[in-house]
Amino acid sequence: MSNGNPSLRDKTLAILKPDCVRKNLIGKVIAHIQETGFKINAMKMVKLTPDAAKGFYEVHSERPFFNDLIAYMTSGPCVPIALEKENAVEEFRKLIGATEPQKAAEGTIRKLYADSIQENIVHGSDSDENAAKEISHFFPRKELLEINGF
Repeated sequence: MSNGNPSLRDKTLAILKPDCVRKNLIGKVIAHIQETGFKINAMKMVKLTPDAAKGFYEVHSERPFFNDLIAYMTSGPCVPIALEKENAVEEFRKLIGATEPQKAAEGTIRKLYADSIQENIVHGSDSDENAAKEISHFFPRKELLEINGF
């Protein structure tokens, strides 16, 4: 920890995807997240533009599923959430489960609520470095709550 702030390992980004919003599961998924010890530092509902979605998912731009991903993520509102917990990225990825819901562990968010590999309810950062980038994509520093020195 430098400058009194928690390490990068204590932060991650979740996005409750358009299928989560459409299926009216926001409250259930947030409750699941909070019940496992995550603190919410910032949250908002947004409707991604194609340019914003392309910028966020740029890392996947060469993948064959990229255009379908952009269409899906712009199909309705989503809810980005900046989360804090010790070892946040790893802990959140365990909580959400495998990308393909049929392969997700019992009790994970995707096993409980997701329908398919594409409509899989929730995004979770895949590394501490990406978590920092992803959080800043949605939340200017002034929007992040000072919980535990965030």
